[in-house]
Order: sequence, then structure tokens, then C-alpha cells
Amino acid sequence: MSLYDIPLRTLTGDPASLADYRGRALLVVNVASKCGLTPQYSGLERLQERYADRGFSVLGFPSNQFAGQEPGSAEEIATFCSTTYGVSFPLFEKTDVNGAQRHPLYAELTAAKDAEGAAGDVQWNFEKFLIDSQGAVVGRFRPRTEPEADELVAAIEAALPA
Repeated sequence: MSLYDIPLRTLTGDPASLADYRGRALLVVNVASKCGLTPQYSGLERLQERYADRGFSVLGFPSNQFAGQEPGSAEEIATFCSTTYGVSFPLFEKTDVNGAQRHPLYAELTAAKDAEGAAGDVQWNFEKFLIDSQGAVVGRFRPRTEPEADELVAAIEAALPA
């Protein structure tokens, strides 16, 4: 199954899929509003602003699986993201990224290896998966990798459509 074929829902509950972003490089991130890493929203938004015109988008997937750090409703999440961090990139419905109820998108993404060659479960909020414009996972960056870290920016630039 292609990543483009996996059904998703937007934060407002509308049907979606990664096919809506076909031809763009994507950074898929599991996000949370009450985490020590939540300030990464600022860097993610700057990446969105910097590269959107070059065929790139950040996609945020709220998850409450790590210490209950995303407890809010869809409306609360949307309000927090827009008013606190000015988030303009797409957000999707609250998603399980690990465990028995892991979303099919994350079942595929977690097969990707990080820079040390480790695949498997998402470690914490703000783990980042880079998908190139052809729909292939080309990078996995663990939660503590800042959105504007040199290695992540270089990978994004390499993944941008020609």
C-alpha cells in the first residue's frame, strides 16, 4: 500500500489522504500541546513558511499517547496551535502512533530507520518523518531534533521536488 492510499481525517473531521499532497515533500510530525517539546511548533511553522512555495508542507498529527500531553478536543488543539504558535500547516485528527490501535500511516512510517539505523515505535512527541515528492520515506528524526537543525533542513532541501 502506498502512503498516498491511507485514509486520514483532518482535525475538523473531513476525509483526507497524503494523496492531497502528492508531488510535495512532507514532514509528518506527531505533535502535542502540553509537552516540553511543544515550542518546536515555532520551528515547524518557520519551515512551513520557508519552503511552502517550493513544494513542501509540514503535517501535524496530534497524539495523546505520551503522558497525556495532548488531552484537548479538536477545537482546543486548533485554537492553541493558531493562537499560541500561528500554525498554518495542516493538522489531522488525534492519532495513535504506537500500540495496538496504531494508525495505518504510522504503521508504515515506523518501519523507517533513523540516522542510527533504528526503526520501530515513535519515542515521544515531535518525532519527524520526511517523505519525498514521490511518496517515499527518506528521513526519520527523533523528537529532540529541532525542526531547524542543519541535518533536517538539508534533508528537506534534498527532498524538495525538482
